[in-house]
Amino acid sequence: MISSFLGLQTSLRGLLAQQQALDVAAHNIANANTVGYTRQEATLGAADSLHLTAGALQTGAGAFLGQGVDVTAYRRLRDSFLDLQVRAQSMALGDATTSAEALDRVQSAVGEPSTTGINALMGKFYTAWSDLANHPESDSSKQAVASAAQTLADAFGKLAGDITSATNDANAEFTSITGATGPIKAAATSLAQLNKAIDSALDAGQSPNDLLDRRDQILDDLSQYGQVSVSQLGNGRIQVMLGNQSVVNDTTADWQTPPPAGFAPGGAQLGALKTLATTTLPGYLASLDAVAKTLHDDVNGAYGSAFFGGDTAATLGTGIPAASTITAGSGAGAASNDIATAIAALRDTSTATSQYGGLVRQIGSDAAGATNAQSIAQAAVDAAQDRRQNVSGVSLDEEMANMLRFQRGYQASARAMSSIDDMLDTLINRAGRVGL
Repeated sequence: MISSFLGLQTSLRGLLAQQQALDVAAHNIANANTVGYTRQEATLGAADSLHLTAGALQTGAGAFLGQGVDVTAYRRLRDSFLDLQVRAQSMALGDATTSAEALDRVQSAVGEPSTTGINALMGKFYTAWSDLANHPESDSSKQAVASAAQTLADAFGKLAGDITSATNDANAEFTSITGATGPIKAAATSLAQLNKAIDSALDAGQSPNDLLDRRDQILDDLSQYGQVSVSQLGNGRIQVMLGNQSVVNDTTADWQTPPPAGFAPGGAQLGALKTLATTTLPGYLASLDAVAKTLHDDVNGAYGSAFFGGDTAATLGTGIPAASTITAGSGAGAASNDIATAIAALRDTSTATSQYGGLVRQIGSDAAGATNAQSIAQAAVDAAQDRRQNVSGVSLDEEMANMLRFQRGYQASARAMSSIDDMLDTLINRAGRVGL
């Protein structure tokens, strides 16, 4: 026989399932603006059927009677392929942004074209020698030469210092990110803890969706520092690599601080910082030193002795003669001006100006390229995030529609329960009362 109370249990399952679905919709709405949150849904499925034996039916054949609905899972609506796209574009954006900021800083330090840049100061230096050639006996002209030379040397030294400072800052930022108190070490610790918590939740038959969201958000954040590779270890646990170094393996945070000498981040912010500190910025400084050496060699050669003491950008200003000791010519007469004339002619014959112009163009081109790459990468990140948001993001309109749908389902289950209750009331309280 089939119990008359089976219908109550079936209706109750419907009430509970619709209520749980409503709870999930409310959870989605509450987290609509939570960064990294993934939309969830309650997956409904038919409850296990009741097997009726042959004796329970007049037909003599066995059958299965449905017992309503159950929530079979709480599903995260997330696409792992879109996660890979977002992280790849975030890596490119981290690289381009870091490069653009550093190169913009160097370009600002160069300050060309301007009336105070090295190019203009070299012109003033040659002009001062030309004026001295016209007035070889003038003390004011000699003072102008000494002043122009010192100002030019100071500009070389300042630019060299700015490039060196940018290099040191890139190294310091790299060390800060990868160090014991940096964000990668903190991420490694959090990932290890989340791996353990997710594993425990899955063992208990739970759906740790919010924990998975937190872990995916950490992976998104890591992608701005380097190339993130994720390997599934089973039961929700993962291994994470940043470049060629392990960040976390199962429940062990094994990020080394500082990372080994062979650490290769594979791009992103750390890759850009490493390239800036070891290649790009030292290359600019070497080119600037080459300009300073050319200027040093050409001027000293024409002067006949050491006018500029150092042959690098940082040391060019050492040993510049005092104005009173500067000579305009090699002859004994006061009107001798062959030295001043020869140095003034370097404006057209020395390659220092063209070398410096090439350096300025290189810095400008690199900075413009990095800025352009940053704009392209930002657009790509926005597009990738929009695609992921279309799948994983919370739509308030959709959730409100779902709430109405689940509410109606709840009401229908309640109406079915009321009908069965009325039926049972008739059966229990009125059946057998003759004449009523």
